[in-house]
Amino acid sequence: MSSIQPGTLDSTLAAPSASIRDWIMLTKPEITFLVTISSLAGFLMGSGGTIDGWTLLWAMIGIPMTAAGGCALNHYLERHLDGLMKRTARRPIPAGRISAKHAGWFGMILVGVGLGILCPLTNPLTGVLAAATVALYLFVYTPLKRKTTWNTLVGTIPGALPVLGGWTAASGTFGWGGWALFGVLLCWQMPHFFSLAWMYRLDYERAGYEMLTVHDPDGDRTAFQMISWTLAMIVFSVLPVTLGLVGVWYLVAALALGAWFMVPVLRFHMTRSVLHARGVLKASVLYIPALLGAIVIDLLV
Repeated sequence: MSSIQPGTLDSTLAAPSASIRDWIMLTKPEITFLVTISSLAGFLMGSGGTIDGWTLLWAMIGIPMTAAGGCALNHYLERHLDGLMKRTARRPIPAGRISAKHAGWFGMILVGVGLGILCPLTNPLTGVLAAATVALYLFVYTPLKRKTTWNTLVGTIPGALPVLGGWTAASGTFGWGGWALFGVLLCWQMPHFFSLAWMYRLDYERAGYEMLTVHDPDGDRTAFQMISWTLAMIVFSVLPVTLGLVGVWYLVAALALGAWFMVPVLRFHMTRSVLHARGVLKASVLYIPALLGAIVIDLLV
């Protein structure tokens, strides 16, 4: 049982111990970083070789800022559940370092400013995608986590929309290249999250989350899902080559990175151990920056 008192969570005043680090923690910097680099990848590929520096600047401010605000609002909505999990009990709101009220306002301000930048300074379509990302994350994915194991798949949609937002910021419209990158990010999230969910499956069960790993004690379905989605990710990663958006340098890198990613996934399939689940998680965190680097190098070459 949690020892956190509701009065602590909903205090109207931030605790004196709140620090800059706590406010940054509300933005889930690891997620915001991935949003930033994925939207950058979408922008570079959607630019068609001609990059508008000012549009790039505003997109790289507005998209991450909106995502950061959504993350802070997620902290607000899940504050009581975070207090029940060992992994999240020391987050700023359940630990009492930042009040729920201030966290909520912080998130809304970030989202508002982010959308206020995107709509007039990139284009309205990108602003709509950013708003849809926040809405799906907060009002569809978040409540589904306690209702159905399909929540993970649903959650990949807001997780993948930023790369499409980067594409639309550069091109002003949707395109097959943007959807290909969207597919990469959607598929990538499945092994990424399943590895995390396997590591902390007891925590998720304690908080009442309906995760596949909670209902899969031997890990058969979890391992199958990891392998299947990693294969799909590799397929989507080579589609930009068939569309003529990138060349052979990217193709070689994408295939090599996909094979490298598959190695820890197969290790987890063989052992179902927390150690090898952590290996999948580490590989997934490195995969997206590496794939972005391959896009940049290919475009420069």
